[in-house]
Amino acid sequence: MPAPAPEWQTSVWLNTQEPLSLASLRGRVVVLHAFQMLCPGCVAHGIPQAQRVAELFRDAPLTVVGLHTVFEHHEAMGVEALRVFLQEYRIRFPVGVDASGPDGERIPRTMRAYAMPGTPTSILIDARGRLRHQVFGVHEDLLLGAQIGALLLELKQGAPGD
Repeated sequence: MPAPAPEWQTSVWLNTQEPLSLASLRGRVVVLHAFQMLCPGCVAHGIPQAQRVAELFRDAPLTVVGLHTVFEHHEAMGVEALRVFLQEYRIRFPVGVDASGPDGERIPRTMRAYAMPGTPTSILIDARGRLRHQVFGVHEDLLLGAQIGALLLELKQGAPGD
């Protein structure tokens, strides 16, 4: 049985009126895209993929959430720079800023909770709040689409034990 996804630990939310939580998104499939704005793989592949998913599944019970998780070059990737980045790249889905690690640790809290080795990382959470898939690096479009489709079908059919 899949384990519950760890709750996100964020310091700021952008592109949303209210902070998001897994509890507030229960009943929806969640695609969490962890990125850094100075990560070439994120800018070239991960963020465009997350934007496509948000657009293609806009009428489905699915929410794309960005997580800006900074584990290097901290001084260059503050919230104001992120605001400009989101505007310039026309990123409209909600983005949370991963909370700093305790006692000045370089690895942020949510990144640590999910044991992410780096960015980009794509995470799929089912409608019951369970971690179903986690991929570090480029997530193949067809595989991602199939995984999303399976989770949406589960939701529609009502998974056993619901």
